[in-house]
Amino acid sequence: MIELDFYGTLVAASLVLLLGRGLVTRVGFLRSYNIPEPVAGGLVVALLLLILRTFDIEVRFDTSLQTPLMLAFFATIGLSADLASLKKGGRIVGIFLLAVIGLLVVQNGMGIGLATLLGLDPLMGLLTGSITLAGGHGTGAAWGAVFSEKYDLASASELALASATFGLVLGGLIGGPVARLLIKRVEVPGCSPQQAPRLPKGFEQPNKERSITPFSFVETLALIAVSLLAGNLLNGLLHGTAFELPTFVCVLFVGVVLRNSLSALGLYQVFEREVSVLGNVSLSLFLAIALMSLKLWDLAALALPIFIILAVQALVMALFAIFVTFRVMGSNYDAAVLAAGHCGFGLGATPTAIANMQAVTQRYGPSQIAFLVVPMVGAFFIDIVNVIVIKLYLSLPFFAAV
Repeated sequence: MIELDFYGTLVAASLVLLLGRGLVTRVGFLRSYNIPEPVAGGLVVALLLLILRTFDIEVRFDTSLQTPLMLAFFATIGLSADLASLKKGGRIVGIFLLAVIGLLVVQNGMGIGLATLLGLDPLMGLLTGSITLAGGHGTGAAWGAVFSEKYDLASASELALASATFGLVLGGLIGGPVARLLIKRVEVPGCSPQQAPRLPKGFEQPNKERSITPFSFVETLALIAVSLLAGNLLNGLLHGTAFELPTFVCVLFVGVVLRNSLSALGLYQVFEREVSVLGNVSLSLFLAIALMSLKLWDLAALALPIFIILAVQALVMALFAIFVTFRVMGSNYDAAVLAAGHCGFGLGATPTAIANMQAVTQRYGPSQIAFLVVPMVGAFFIDIVNVIVIKLYLSLPFFAAV
């Protein structure tokens, strides 16, 4: 057993990012299909650890930094949210939310149907649907406990975590290829000489140079710290009430309020370029730690029927993004980037969605709409509507008899 402490894990995560950058730069397949750098590097390390485990060598990481990094990323998303811009995107956010709800319904219906055909408990189908795919590890663990206690479903928590892990991997892998396929059908902005170039925002093309000063860095760091502190306090106040929300949603909400309150009062204008730098660093390190810590042997331990359900769910996600998300969002370049993002949080998590879209916009050009819509839907609305859809399915007659 090899255990890496906080510092060792941070070094390993940094090396994973450098490995991912090198792989994407040198391997044409990864570059052509817009595979995010943390995904490329993280999966290679996870595979190496799987090989080492066959020789009875296991490496464990200190993942205590993972949650703060994720929360810091969502804080920067909130601090980047200008309400004036959000008003302009209101209709688009609504349309995308409807597409997301449609996928949640399809995922659960597909999971239950396949589980029934394969002779499994329908609850397993629901657990391999939107609970773990759109919900991720946190939602999966919560519902896994409910299914174990209330419905006596054996190994529900283990199945939930393994399914969420599968979704996280596939969400980061299929978004780029889906976008590449769709972009072939559309005109990419900036390719026409008549079009005036638009300066990209930080989350659209994270490798663009930005001017940073020590004082501005401390200012932005203070804003993120306040968002984290107030977001955790708000989460504690809402805990156990009808308005309980995941911590990252509370942090993002505080970031939105903080940015727009300071601006409305004329006290301070958020330095968006700096916010995006810190946000992208947090996102990259979070994904690196999450992916290199994957226990791929948990996926290998999945029963074949469960693996079949999850594989079909990944295919359904890709087809839904191509034939539904892309079309309802306008069948243009922005719609292609949104489809890549939908693959990310439809199977994995919002950070995966952002990484997918960054991989696309780094190559083809910025998409302001996509980076406005996906964080709002993926952070604010997905957990709320997912709970509603799950409870509606559990109210169906054949679940009452379970």
